[in-house]
Amino acid sequence: MKKPLLAVKDIVQITGITSRTLHYYDRIDLFKPTHLTEKGYRLYDRSSLEKLQTILFLKELDFSLKEIADILKLTRQEQNQILKEQRQALILRKERLETIMEALEEYVSGNDISNLQLFNSTSVLPLKEQYANEARFFYGETEAYKEFNDSLEELSPDDKEESFQAMEDIFKRIASCIDQDPSSNEVQRLIEEWKNNLMQFMTCDAELLACIAHTYKFDARFKNYFNQYGNEELADFLYSAIMHNINRETSQ
Repeated sequence: MKKPLLAVKDIVQITGITSRTLHYYDRIDLFKPTHLTEKGYRLYDRSSLEKLQTILFLKELDFSLKEIADILKLTRQEQNQILKEQRQALILRKERLETIMEALEEYVSGNDISNLQLFNSTSVLPLKEQYANEARFFYGETEAYKEFNDSLEELSPDDKEESFQAMEDIFKRIASCIDQDPSSNEVQRLIEEWKNNLMQFMTCDAELLACIAHTYKFDARFKNYFNQYGNEELADFLYSAIMHNINRETSQ
């Protein structure tokens, strides 16, 4: 029995790809018809269909059309080696996508972007490192920053993490007082505790404290960071509390 040839519409019906895609594959010499009729209609045999299914399979594995054309010229053994390497690449991509999804869920849940582990496995620096580099760029020549940086260099990783956790704890306790007046004794006691923690690393004069307070209030990233501990008013509340503390100290 003579094997029937398949027209473009048959290939479309069997595989689900469009006729435009078939024409494009023909034009770039990736998948050409077995025969052309006198009227120029494309016809394909069963072996051509198998080749097309291989092309579609490789495309799903995220190979480019040029890469697919090169792969089809190889022996089956050579193809298998490339596919093994692609499998490993896809595994790494899957892990990367899982990290991105976790970061997305954390961000949607209200976690601050600076705490997301999003750039840790890419050439892009982690956000906390970006912020540190930004601070070094803008304040690196100031005595206060040099003092701050020198103090940090002397700390072990565990001590740095402990200090960071202490600051987080202070911010959480300040957030619990947001219904109070920023000038209240409880809030001011917590601001003093915040200042004492800062003074482990730098000399906190009124000008520097005002600069920090201003950053908390007007830098969107800091606002988002602090607001995760309370509501959308926490950054503004911190600003008011710190400025009250400065004014109280300077008036004495």
